[in-house]
Amino acid sequence: MRVTFLAHSGFFVELPEACLLFDWWKGTLPPIPQDRPLLVFASHRHEDHFSPAIFSLDDGTRDVTFLLGRDIRLADRNRTRWNVSDTAAEHCIRLGGGEVRELPSGVKIETLTSTDEGVAFLVTVGGRTLFHAGDLNWWHWEGEDPVWNRNMEADFRRYAEPLRGRKIDLAMLPLDPRLGEDGFRGPRYFLELADIRRFLPMHQWGNFNFTNQFLSCYTSFTSRTVYVNRVGQVFTFEEEADT
Repeated sequence: MRVTFLAHSGFFVELPEACLLFDWWKGTLPPIPQDRPLLVFASHRHEDHFSPAIFSLDDGTRDVTFLLGRDIRLADRNRTRWNVSDTAAEHCIRLGGGEVRELPSGVKIETLTSTDEGVAFLVTVGGRTLFHAGDLNWWHWEGEDPVWNRNMEADFRRYAEPLRGRKIDLAMLPLDPRLGEDGFRGPRYFLELADIRRFLPMHQWGNFNFTNQFLSCYTSFTSRTVYVNRVGQVFTFEEEADT
């Protein structure tokens, strides 16, 4: 498994069975193999997770499917201004939380409701499971109304519950420095809830040192955390046997 960090929450994952592109809105894509399906995921419509440029990838040279949070609407007005071809529109699947889709390529996609907009994606392919949280996070803001923060906690715990005990080979999770140490709440909860082999931090707004701050408080997660420190960084993960 080869993973390229594109920027912010964008990742390109190359597997023997398929290529997966998550929340690409900026950053340079590596060469995309044409000998396997390309699945393009956009968790929601926020500008730091979605760009209409994704639809240009359906250029007739490869097998492409777009998996879109349901808040990304393909109304005629949007299709026109986003330059979405009829072919690309036919290759779009819009998803809300709590859905399951099995694609002809053998890829299984499960969605979780987000605590912001759109969805998170749990993807199973070739015996591996990957999770991209989108904006599903424990958004605890200092100075926010305590009732709002309590409701956020309850929603986050409820929406994340389908991951309890699930084996996840790679999890891409928000570790947002804008929240200060409250930004540790979400990834800590995910890492305790699910059986996550590798954790790739995202949504860091370029402050990659925030990972070190997180691990200084939660040293037990060090062995599972993959350090992201620059745009375009490439990771190669060897297959691991189940124990």
